[in-house]
Amino acid sequence: MDFLKDLWLFMKERKKIWLAPVLIIILLLGLVLVLSGGSALAPFIYTLF
Repeated sequence: MDFLKDLWLFMKERKKIWLAPVLIIILLLGLVLVLSGGSALAPFIYTLF
């Protein structure tokens, strides 16, 4: 959790708040790939990339 706190403080201090949506999308895509890795939906998700 310290990493996330440090990242947030860095973005706030350096006026890089625009990075927050980019990081959220990357994390969500990673989560979808991890959760669907062993499911029957995996072949359909991998065709998107």
